[in-house]
Amino acid sequence: MSVIEIIGPGKAPVSARNLVALCRKYKVPTSGIYRWQNHLIAYGKTASIQALQKNLAAVYTGSEVKLYAVPFYKFDRQHCTDKTTAKQWDNIILTANLVKDSKKQQEYLNHHATQFQQWPEVAQGFCRASFQQLLVFRQGRQLMLVISIPHGASLDELNPKTSLNNPRVNDWNALMKQYQEGLPGTKPGEVWVFLKPAVALKQQVLLKK
Repeated sequence: MSVIEIIGPGKAPVSARNLVALCRKYKVPTSGIYRWQNHLIAYGKTASIQALQKNLAAVYTGSEVKLYAVPFYKFDRQHCTDKTTAKQWDNIILTANLVKDSKKQQEYLNHHATQFQQWPEVAQGFCRASFQQLLVFRQGRQLMLVISIPHGASLDELNPKTSLNNPRVNDWNALMKQYQEGLPGTKPGEVWVFLKPAVALKQQVLLKK
């Protein structure tokens, strides 16, 4: 899976109309289109996203186009005692920046590279919360986090289970805070922001028919 991002030149939201048309053409589900302020993204299979990328610069003139080709961190149910996966997933996508300190950026990547060995409680928390998959991508300083949960479940209800009787998860989260900051346009103290689905559910249903 990969992510492609379009960042508009101003503060105004970027129109999703052309992206929707291209997603249909290259078989990227329109349910994988999300937005936040002047950021517009598509999430889908790598081959489809790469085909999509070739057309975006011409379509979205004046905008920045960024490809998040490969996640540097991946959690899946293979790390759980119960390796069963849900038949359908809902994807929640968030974004944030790494701080401008290159040493801290490398520390952040190192922590994730050794997390399963040195912080096994974090993966255990994800298992307990029924997370199906968790991917973290990086392009420059910007991070994209994709959390997949069973279809119809609530992240607000599942997420507290990651740290239930599991204080090491709180320790991990506290450690990570020193490496992250909000994107331009976030509120003071705001770090991770949720991208919202850009295509209405009714439209998605119509596109499937």
